[in-house]
Amino acid sequence: MNIIEKVYDIVVVGAGHAGCEAALASARLGLKTVIFTVSVDSIALMPCNPNIGGSSKGHLVRELDALGGEMGKCIDKTFIQSKMLNASKGPAVHSLRAQADKQEYSKEMRKTLENTPNLTICQKEITKLIIEDNICKGVETVSGSKYFAKAVILATGTYLNARCIYGEVAEYTGPNGLKSANHLTSSLLEYGIDLNRFKTGTPARVDGRTIDYSVMQEQYGDDPVVPFSFETDPDSIQKEQVKCYLAYTGEKTHEIIRENIDRSPLFSGAIKGTGPRYCPSIEDKVVKFPEKDRHQIFVEPEGLYTNEMYLSGLSSSLPEDVQYAMIRSIEGFENAEIVRNGYAIEYDCIDARQLKDSLEFRAIEGLFAAGQFNGSSGYEEAAVQGLMAGINASMKVMGKEPVVIGRDQGYIGVLIDDLVTKESHEPYRMMTSRSEYRLLLRQDNADIRLSKIGYEVGLISEERYQRLLEKEKQIDEEIERLKNIHIGANSKVQEFLVRNGSTPLQTSANLAEIIRRPELNYDLTKELDEDRKELRKEVRDQVNINIKYEGYIKRQESQVKQFKKLENKKIPVDIDYNNVNSLRIEAVQKLSKVRPSSIGQASRISGVSPADITVLLVYLETYKEKKNV
Repeated sequence: MNIIEKVYDIVVVGAGHAGCEAALASARLGLKTVIFTVSVDSIALMPCNPNIGGSSKGHLVRELDALGGEMGKCIDKTFIQSKMLNASKGPAVHSLRAQADKQEYSKEMRKTLENTPNLTICQKEITKLIIEDNICKGVETVSGSKYFAKAVILATGTYLNARCIYGEVAEYTGPNGLKSANHLTSSLLEYGIDLNRFKTGTPARVDGRTIDYSVMQEQYGDDPVVPFSFETDPDSIQKEQVKCYLAYTGEKTHEIIRENIDRSPLFSGAIKGTGPRYCPSIEDKVVKFPEKDRHQIFVEPEGLYTNEMYLSGLSSSLPEDVQYAMIRSIEGFENAEIVRNGYAIEYDCIDARQLKDSLEFRAIEGLFAAGQFNGSSGYEEAAVQGLMAGINASMKVMGKEPVVIGRDQGYIGVLIDDLVTKESHEPYRMMTSRSEYRLLLRQDNADIRLSKIGYEVGLISEERYQRLLEKEKQIDEEIERLKNIHIGANSKVQEFLVRNGSTPLQTSANLAEIIRRPELNYDLTKELDEDRKELRKEVRDQVNINIKYEGYIKRQESQVKQFKKLENKKIPVDIDYNNVNSLRIEAVQKLSKVRPSSIGQASRISGVSPADITVLLVYLETYKEKKNV
């Protein structure tokens, strides 16, 4: 039997959102890349919710775009409704969310991959890693073919040993009935990789023709639409949007669930995997929140090509007959026909504490991991990990230092640091509350924070970078100009202030001080500023936010300086924590497992106390002295 052998720079295993971003990054950096998938038709598949973005997830997509990723551009081309969430709150929690045409999104991303130089798509199941002397040399397919590479990225999503379950039915398939990957797990275990068994789930899809929308609340998109990508021309995406709808479960629904809870695999013990706390099934919600007499259901179209409606908030693995009874008990769904049953899916993933903050395995050189394989949840969390794994695998191949986003630089940094530092007992979901510096890490300034890094890596063009520098210059100059324009308490100014619900001036003030008032903003004060030049909206928004929140921003910047003192105290890779006197046994075990790169990272490990950090700091001083002797 003749075995095919091929050589690439980078091998990517999995073509979900993580795999796509990883493969595009390495190929765009000039490295010969191959991406494997169990089905070419499942590239960038959305097996669960038909949207991109949302609370904190919108930040991730914006950051990914700022670094040179693809997801933001793809959803800008394929959305059918877009909305800025939390718009009535402060800018730190504004988050863009767009309903996708699922089929068009997948087709658009596939087209991008197929037309990217240096990138090959291959439909084969990977069954083994090729590892010699703790160095990953490539992968082997189910047919025995070998693909050698200088770095391998595992982005297997929810396909490893996948099992879909609803009621008494258990099917050994991946999401949406696709083929699962049943062989790679044994190879991972063979090389000492620690695995977890996690679970996620999805709601039923219902035929839209069988729903009575007249009894539901209509949900509209924004006008105008704000794009995800900083490269998308806002004028090019203003279009007619589809409507979504808001419905509610009721006491009858909850009664049906309670009467059949013993038939739920979540409660019967049939499901062994741990599910996401922040995206619970409807049966979970009914059991854990018995005081609630109703739960929201967002009725969302899967795309323009189909009548399927996604019932967000109604994720379930109850038996088919119970799903029918439950759905038909909701007002507007009395005659609903289910197109696809809801189900839970169990899959193998890793304990991400085995990874460096570059997403490379500590114990296996040249092997990287990204996405739900790392124990996270969500398309957006997967995509940003894929991008960073693709960048760092490429840096490894090119002999360059890895790129690590700090917690003070982006939500990407928070996400990866949490994954590789903290023990996860459930799929990790990004939330704005996980960031210590939310006001600095807004979705609107992601390009200012991160595009320089993307440019230095090689994923942001010179033209785009120069546009960013010009934008920053305009922002700084305009803020400085406003601080130097003083206005007096004349009748024109006083009339303007009263008309806009603001207190009249007692003495003169500069325009920045006027803009800082809660009821006023940069655009409103234009009539007081005769010399104001016309600036782009993205510049005006930054000027407004930076002036209004200047005090809070400076306070967080001061906190970041303190934070960096600990982050800059690096821990030698060869340190033996057993030799650190007075360090508690639990701390020794946790530090030895995680191998933190800095004191800051060590302080965030569960089970490592402030007293342990003090002991470690003292030890490092003597350690350095001994090394210098």
